Amino acid sequence: MTYNAGIIGSGGIAGMGILGMHAESKIGNEKIRASHAGGFDAQDEIELVAVADVDEEKLERFGAAWEIDPDRQYAGHETMLETESLDVVSVCTPSYLHDRHVIDAARSAADPDLIWCEKPIASGVTGALEMVDVCAETDTELLVNHSFRFTDKLQRLRTLVQEEEILGELQSVTTQFRMELLRNSTHLLDTLVYLLDARAEIVSGYLSGENEAVDSLDAGQEVDDAGGGGFVVLDDGTFVTVDCTIPRESSSMTLQFIGSEGKLYMNNDDGEWRYWRLEDGEHVEHALPGIDGAWTWEDDYQQAFENAAAHIVDVLDGRAENGSPGEEAIRSIEIIIGFYLSHHTGGQIEIPLPRPLRDVRVTSW
Repeated sequence: MTYNAGIIGSGGIAGMGILGMHAESKIGNEKIRASHAGGFDAQDEIELVAVADVDEEKLERFGAAWEIDPDRQYAGHETMLETESLDVVSVCTPSYLHDRHVIDAARSAADPDLIWCEKPIASGVTGALEMVDVCAETDTELLVNHSFRFTDKLQRLRTLVQEEEILGELQSVTTQFRMELLRNSTHLLDTLVYLLDARAEIVSGYLSGENEAVDSLDAGQEVDDAGGGGFVVLDDGTFVTVDCTIPRESSSMTLQFIGSEGKLYMNNDDGEWRYWRLEDGEHVEHALPGIDGAWTWEDDYQQAFENAAAHIVDVLDGRAENGSPGEEAIRSIEIIIGFYLSHHTGGQIEIPLPRPLRDVRVTSW
């Protein structure tokens, strides 16, 4: 069976390249495989048939690059959703538009079975909760593109941590990545909650006020998103520190876990994962069973979009359950919003957020 797919938003992550990740000469001019369109293109069972964007110049460039029929290039998502019958809809717009576009797609005449939403799920908790609720009401799978989840290495590591308990009782986690919180710490925080199957209980945060995407990459937009971090206490009592204040050039995405039976060091930028087992009071280094090498941006991130699209086929065919549902994506966005609330109020924030605080939204580019 062939599934028809449409994309809302024809910019970087949809298939045309991202500032800070791809050569500037390619951005907007060439199709990029590490993208939603690239993932669809890699699957024989999915055909990308339509795209929508309010920017008609971007729309035409995307349509030409990915060979979309000009009659199915729509200047606005409403028309596409009214006209097309789609099995899958990708939402690749700025994060503050995710809730509107996912809800519109779920309730539309296009009647998709699955919506593949780019991370973060939304720019605020209220929007994320509404997305999850509407998709449940319309029997639409909401799959959030936390791309690390779609790599064999991280899936195997999750099994080692949760089922084989290589760390024993977790005691402390230290994490670090580049600024900004909404745009980048989403990767870090979803990796954390995915590996541990955990949720925050208490958040305390700090904002640096710096936005490298705007200041250094010439993103050309004024947004709320900024570097920052803080600490998180998870629902199992684990204490986690988060530092996302570092410029891109000097940063590495690192996580270090310390438990009663061992410790784990992950450096995804430099492709280094190391594991030590606690033996007679000493940490002795061992290979991670079933994992060859370490996660890298060059290999695993590039492959993640193709893997995610293959997973979408499995979900639609009934062979797999959604591996990145909206309910789990809320776990990372509520930590990020908690950091912002904590910084501006000067206090600790309890999770889940009480109703009046859920409406806080953070814009990003």
